[in-house]
Amino acid sequence: MRRAPIVLTATVLGTAGVLLFKPLPVSSLTGTGSATGGSTSTSPAGGSSSSSASTSTSPSSSASASPSGSASGSRSTTVTGALETDRYGDTRVEVTITGGRIADVTVLAYNDGDPRSAEISQQAIPILRQEVLSKQTAAVDAVSGATYTSNAYEASLQSALDKAGYAAPDGSKANTDLSNADADLFGR
Repeated sequence: MRRAPIVLTATVLGTAGVLLFKPLPVSSLTGTGSATGGSTSTSPAGGSSSSSASTSTSPSSSASASPSGSASGSRSTTVTGALETDRYGDTRVEVTITGGRIADVTVLAYNDGDPRSAEISQQAIPILRQEVLSKQTAAVDAVSGATYTSNAYEASLQSALDKAGYAAPDGSKANTDLSNADADLFGR
């Protein structure tokens, strides 16, 4: 009987914690800015940068080029990738290429169809971004436990790189066909 108040209190606090849980906003998943100090931005169709699929319904993309703020005079191009849809939601990224290198990758929409999927995406996206920036290609290893997020992120990024005319230094390309993702994942 002495444990009943402790168990009741812990249950109430745990339930309150679950009910008050809110995923990180998309802005926390983006980079801290371009490596050159200049910034260019292109938003998806609809003009909003939300993680919700309802604001980005068409897979159209846009590209813009503007001179960078660097003294070398290199050009900075920002391109929005295709909207990739899988069983957990929509993913779309934007890449900034400066001086022939991937300078920044920003997530415009990510798999957030349910709280668990959003949590997985929030953990995987910074890892994927770091790998892309260090390897300078969209063909990076999938994050363990975040296969769908990884595949959609890489596919959207590869479509943006293709639109920008960027080729990875090692010639690698990420898979952009997500239609067989379930079959590949489960060996069918």
